[in-house]
Amino acid sequence: MSGWRLLLTRPEDESAALSVVLAEVGIFSSSLPLLEIEPIPASDTMRRVIGALESYCAIIVISKPAARIAVQLLQRYGQQTDGLKWFSVGAATAQILDSHGLDVGFPAQGDDSEALLELAALRQAVAGSDPRVLIMRGEGGRELLAERLRALGASVDYLELYRRGLPDYAPTALPERIDAERLNGLVVSSGQGFEHLHQLAGADWPRLARLPLFVPSPRVAELARAAGAQTVVDCRGASAAALLTALREHPEPVS
Repeated sequence: MSGWRLLLTRPEDESAALSVVLAEVGIFSSSLPLLEIEPIPASDTMRRVIGALESYCAIIVISKPAARIAVQLLQRYGQQTDGLKWFSVGAATAQILDSHGLDVGFPAQGDDSEALLELAALRQAVAGSDPRVLIMRGEGGRELLAERLRALGASVDYLELYRRGLPDYAPTALPERIDAERLNGLVVSSGQGFEHLHQLAGADWPRLARLPLFVPSPRVAELARAAGAQTVVDCRGASAAALLTALREHPEPVS
């Protein structure tokens, strides 16, 4: 039995799946979702963009929620996907698209925009004349990917498919959960997930900041350290396998 007792903060369905994987190796976890996904209602704009996918040399899907909603839109509007070049930031997002018959390129190492930008297939896709790229994502978010693609000569459009919110919790929900279940590690899967963790911690943040914090990328690690987190572990990916590797490499807390 592992000494880790982890707080999971992903959306409820993702935390449930991760909890099963952790339990198989003897790790206790407790879920307090800090990201609530609200799909943006389908619109004429969405229909027009989906109907014009063939005009893009690359279609990039940023996240698992974006992938699920994108598949629903393809089915809703009966859009053909033959010959389209799909890309995703990570393997889990690619798996959702692949399960619906889409051929998806993604970086073998890393679950962030930086890793995707190094993918040879994506660079080849935007190397033609007048390349156009579509990015499917949540509302708002980083601009790095679009900026780098524009620097390579591509024009970039967004199709925003959902909003991310912080579920409605009592102000003391986070520290009370950590204390009641004697949790000794925190897991976040995105920059916004960390921001919500920091926000919900409130006045208890200086105490919670001493707990090991497992994050998916150097960018989120930088955010956490800037906010005062004392032990930040970059899992180099957002998958369950990446978290398990990081847990094995990091010393277990002493009971």
